[in-house]
Amino acid sequence: MKKEYIKPSIAQARKRSLQASNIIQYEIEPTYQSLGTGKNYLVITHGCQANVRDSETVAGLLESVGFTSVSEIEDADIIIINTCAIRSGAEDKVYGQIGALKKYKKAKPELIIGLCGCMAQEEKTIENIINKYPWVEIVFGTHNITSLPKLINDVMQKQQRMIEVYSKEGDVVENVPVARFMNHKAWVNIMYGCDKFCTYCIVPYTRGKQRSRLLSDVVQEVKELVEQGYKEVCLLGQNVNAYGKDLSDGSNFADLLNAVAATGIPRIRFVTSHPWDFTEEMILAMKNNPNICPYLHLPVQSGSNDVLKRMNRHYDIETYKALVDKIKEHLPHYAITTDIIVGFPNETDEDFEKTLEIVDYVQYDNAFTFIFSPREGTPAAMMEDKTPLSIKEERLQRLNKKVAEYANAKNQPFLNRTVEVLVDGLSKKNDQIYSGYTIENKLVNFKAKDVQIGDLVKVKITEVLSFSLNGEMVE
Repeated sequence: MKKEYIKPSIAQARKRSLQASNIIQYEIEPTYQSLGTGKNYLVITHGCQANVRDSETVAGLLESVGFTSVSEIEDADIIIINTCAIRSGAEDKVYGQIGALKKYKKAKPELIIGLCGCMAQEEKTIENIINKYPWVEIVFGTHNITSLPKLINDVMQKQQRMIEVYSKEGDVVENVPVARFMNHKAWVNIMYGCDKFCTYCIVPYTRGKQRSRLLSDVVQEVKELVEQGYKEVCLLGQNVNAYGKDLSDGSNFADLLNAVAATGIPRIRFVTSHPWDFTEEMILAMKNNPNICPYLHLPVQSGSNDVLKRMNRHYDIETYKALVDKIKEHLPHYAITTDIIVGFPNETDEDFEKTLEIVDYVQYDNAFTFIFSPREGTPAAMMEDKTPLSIKEERLQRLNKKVAEYANAKNQPFLNRTVEVLVDGLSKKNDQIYSGYTIENKLVNFKAKDVQIGDLVKVKITEVLSFSLNGEMVE
């Protein structure tokens, strides 16, 4: 009898209702509490900050049932690959990794290999895994991470694959175990999913509808992090500006920023801000709370109104410019970065020139730039595109050159300045070189002695590069 799996559906993932999201309090079943006793786990993460935070949850669940973390594949009894579906290159890398794990499964038959994340929410991924990668025994999606202990138990007890991926609007699950990967900086989810449906983006399909956590639950999590000695939190959401729009208590992102700032955590960051829903109330919250870091990621995607319309971005470039002007008026010391897609279907030379113009206008501190990658199931993937790849690549080179010039110019004022750096770690090649970030999110590599990860130190900048700064710690 053919095994029936629970598979994702793009058509189902498109659906949205006005029904409020369920808030569920997670409890581990006693049956699973010793599931991993004497066994080791390895989590491999691809993708964005949200994926890293999901991996911390996966790790927390595994540790809650007795597994111990290891860093080498050879030492693991279970390997979970957390995947990204934002571009085809990310997916290719995952398939290569899965292929490489086949020999480990052959050498160690009891090894359990699992896959989760955004790729798992795609129909084509599940068919590939079922048909081409039989050594992958567990697949789960973004909506049922907390099912992991049960899935592992079923694989162990029933000796059969467990593929369980739901396409639904999603819930908010609280009280889930977490094993944080850092002890000085923490990712904090404030919401999940997205309802914007930009035509190029797979996220609304892979992560469900927008659903916000209660403000009190977010603040409580940050308070606990403060008590544990954390120096920085980054508030996560696909569109943080829209936080609270689905809540009945009237909470919004400005309220949340003020409440999190009141916890006294030294540094607060947030990603990602959509130009839509960006309010003056938010700007004032950023202005009035000194522990909110002076750094803003504000994706523009394109400088052309025609392209923005086809992208379904819900703003035009004039509105974007006006928002940037208002931000710079109130927050002149803020560093601003962005995302830009090059070669969206039928982007003309004139469209691209307008993208260069917005880079000139804003003069970003940095930009994350990509050639358009069609995602199956999204409207943009079905758009006719007559622009050759060679032209897209030439445009990307021109754009990157301009971005690097402005990034270097924005870094120049830091030369000979003394800045505060939160230490992230030590260079693998030189035990006298540390790295960390300024409040403006500038990467600093610096010479120091007797420094610990998580220290806030003063560093004098001695050299400026386009995308990093070099310096020496001062007493």
